[in-house]
Parts: sequence; C-alpha cells; structure tokens
Amino acid sequence: MTTENNYIEINRQSWNNRIDIHLKSAFYGVDNFLKGKSSLNEIELNLLGNIQGKTILHLQCHFGQDTISLSRLGAIPTGVDLSDKAIESAIQIAKDTNSNAKFICCDIYDLPNHLDERFDIVFTSYGTIGWLPNLDKWAKIISTFLKPNGLFVFVEFHPVVWMFDDNFDKIGYRYFNSGAILETESGTYADKKADITQLCVMWNHGISEVLNSLIKNGLEIKSLDEFDYSPYNCFNKTIEFEPQKFRIEHLENKIPMIYSITATTKNNS
Repeated sequence: MTTENNYIEINRQSWNNRIDIHLKSAFYGVDNFLKGKSSLNEIELNLLGNIQGKTILHLQCHFGQDTISLSRLGAIPTGVDLSDKAIESAIQIAKDTNSNAKFICCDIYDLPNHLDERFDIVFTSYGTIGWLPNLDKWAKIISTFLKPNGLFVFVEFHPVVWMFDDNFDKIGYRYFNSGAILETESGTYADKKADITQLCVMWNHGISEVLNSLIKNGLEIKSLDEFDYSPYNCFNKTIEFEPQKFRIEHLENKIPMIYSITATTKNNS
C-alpha cells in the first residue's frame, strides 16, 4: 500500500531516470528536432486544426518536444510535467530554439496551485493517463483550465494494447481499472537495451472510464476515433507497414492501438 500511496515520487524518479537516455535516443531524434523537425503526428495535427494564436495547455509534456512543436505552429503553449529533470531539459530546448513555450513542473492534480489561467485548448497525448490513478480528478483539471467553448484534444494508446504481456503473446492484464499495477522496468521504450531500471506505478483505464470522467466534468464529446496502428515504434515485435505506422507483426491489423477524443466545454451562457 505504501508504494501505491507513494506513486508520485516513484514515478517522478522513474521519469528522471529515463531522461538522459531519451535525450540521446534515435526515438526522440533531438538533433533533427533542434533543426526544425516537428514531433507531432498526423492524428493530433488533424484534431488540433489551425492553432495560430491559440493558447494551449499541454499536460504531461515530458521534455517538451510536442509543446515546442505547437509553438512552431503559432500557438502559445504551456507544458506541464511531473519530472523536474524533464522540465529542466524542456526549458533549455525552448531557449535553444527561441520558442515561446512555457513550462511548469508539478503533478497535474496539483496544477491549480501553480497556474491561474484558462486556455483555448487542452492537449495531452500518448502514454499519459496510465500514470494517473483517478480520471475524475484528471477530467476536472481539464474542465478547470479550459475557456468556455474550449477544445480538449486527447490521443492515447488503446487500452486493448495494455491488456497484453510485453511480447503480445497472451492477455496479461485486465482491460478495466483494477487498481495500481507495480512493475520494475529494465531499459525504456525509447531504448529497450538501455542500462537502466526503474520502478513504475500505473493504472489501466478503459474507454468508458475516460469518456464518463469527461462527461461528468462538463465536457461534451465531439469525436471518438480508433486506429489500427501506432505512430511510434515503442512496443516489442513491431513491423513498420507504412512510414511511421507500426503494428504488432503477428497481430497485423486486428487490434486497435490508438484512440483519440475531442471534447468541448459546454456553453452555459
């Protein structure tokens, strides 16, 4: 029970432990990013639309590549992340690229104690909600920081993916949230052979749990889409069947790997 109660510190250390490897990895391609390559994918770009001049709150931003990519499209973004080492790197990369992106280091549940502003868009993507125990509190944060008629854009790995064991050979986990999952990970998704080991505390969240948390907190669902590929090569036994589109080779196109949601705050006027 102590480990679960301590999840914030355990996961902060987990992400701090990865950051040096991630900054050097081919997965994140920081050198090309510094030269102007965007880190955003087609899925989220289509959902975001024209963001010129829009204020964007980017939750769980890691070391800020997507946040800075948003700023390159004309947005005014603020990135938030739990990892102090990630945020230090984000601030430095923003400085190196003359980006207007701002960054805050905190647990997102604690964000109201660090930020007093509302945004045109709240954005979060890929591997975020699995680190959060309570989606009601998550959705409340989204609702709190969105302007009236503001847009929430969410892209995430599909919960079906998290049911499998690491090699996608068998079902290893429950689809629904059954409480904390404690695991010790060797390496990291960005470099599976990296000589690092970290303890992680995670939660599985089914799509109904995600949708209902948003609806309960005053958001109106505008779209829900599912995709049979991942834009990231971050799993075992993958094949790239089109440029930057990856599937589990032996599962082919049979499982959903990504889903996206857009929602708006209701106009109460």
